[in-house]
Amino acid sequence: MLKKFFGLDALETSVRTEVVAGVTTFLTMSYIIFVNPAILSTTGMDHGAVFVATCLAAALGTLVMALLANWPIGMAPGMGLNAFFAFTVVGTMGFTWQQALGAVFISGVIFLILTVTGIRRWLIEGIPQSMRCGIVAGIGMFLAIIALKSSEIVVASEATFVTLGELSETGPLLAILGFFIIAALDAYRVRGAILIGIVIITALSMLLGINEFRGVVSMPPSILPTFLQLDIWGALHGGLLHVVLVFVLVEVFDATGTLIGVAKRAGLMNPDRPNRLGRALMADSTAIIAGSALGTSSTTAYVESASGVQAGGRTGLTALVVAGLFIAALMFSPLAGSVPAYATAPALLYVAALMMREITEVKWEEMTESVPAVLTAVMMPFTYSIANGLAFGFISYAVLKALTGRWREVHPATWIVAALFIVKFMFFSE
Repeated sequence: MLKKFFGLDALETSVRTEVVAGVTTFLTMSYIIFVNPAILSTTGMDHGAVFVATCLAAALGTLVMALLANWPIGMAPGMGLNAFFAFTVVGTMGFTWQQALGAVFISGVIFLILTVTGIRRWLIEGIPQSMRCGIVAGIGMFLAIIALKSSEIVVASEATFVTLGELSETGPLLAILGFFIIAALDAYRVRGAILIGIVIITALSMLLGINEFRGVVSMPPSILPTFLQLDIWGALHGGLLHVVLVFVLVEVFDATGTLIGVAKRAGLMNPDRPNRLGRALMADSTAIIAGSALGTSSTTAYVESASGVQAGGRTGLTALVVAGLFIAALMFSPLAGSVPAYATAPALLYVAALMMREITEVKWEEMTESVPAVLTAVMMPFTYSIANGLAFGFISYAVLKALTGRWREVHPATWIVAALFIVKFMFFSE
């Protein structure tokens, strides 16, 4: 039945291979069940409820991907967007987490409309490659400063804004050790390197007596503190309009790029075979809406799915296994609540290091391409906002192309996004 439903024979795979691939993908992306609650709970959201929402959103999104698109791609709340949600929209701009969830919901509806109408593909085609690379690298740098701050490796300074923290303290030392463990394990291609690093540092903190062990398995906590708590009307407030724009833009670039990249690696984008990209795009669009209702930031396709593809995953059966494992993970809420910030910080920092590789794809020889990409990247951590990074990048790209007589090289989508950000700066303040 599984062979027939998922078309295993046509893609020259087997049930055993798909199951192994699913387990591999889950191990490489399951760190999100520890990291996402840690990030979102800084807004005042209930840690246990966010944990449940994370698992359910990941399971639901991945299940839709499995059954609708038949692609071996796992989905979960996205790194970067959860940080933007917590530290910028709520932490810096002062909106409630309920309003932020409302903004996620609205962005999901817009995302779905863009997908159904085909505008999503038009937007992707219109964004220059250098800008895409700058966006990914900038989000990586944003995650890096969050990781360094939460682990107290970097602290505030009146003279220089930021400075090196006290590295002799236990927290920073454990965070540094965790980073090296994750990097070394990944260099040896150990499956689940990030998850293993988090678990080792958490265990060490308990052995040293600086962290409380709360158990491993229990019934899942209640999701009611976050379930359907989104404030859609509050999200329509003028100050949140550009937040919705940022959510949509990052979702478009991140999710679409990941879907196409992993699908190509799996051989699912061959021109002589139906690729089901349209269905996959529908899957991630609907997952965002469902995730906001459950109580978590935007759900997106995970690039870690490439590990499962490397293990042989080619169909939705791989994704089905991932979804099932996220449901099973609901029983491990005490363990998730035992993970300290200095155990998840190394995971954030290592993901940041991986994302920074995208900067090599920038067209450095062309000033009108490289300068906007660099501005995009550096303004995200320096202003502590993904939104500001996108704004500086798109506006500078359009302006520099116009001033150098190359305005015809600018796609209409880029002009529109740049204009929207200019309007935001002129009429809407944070």
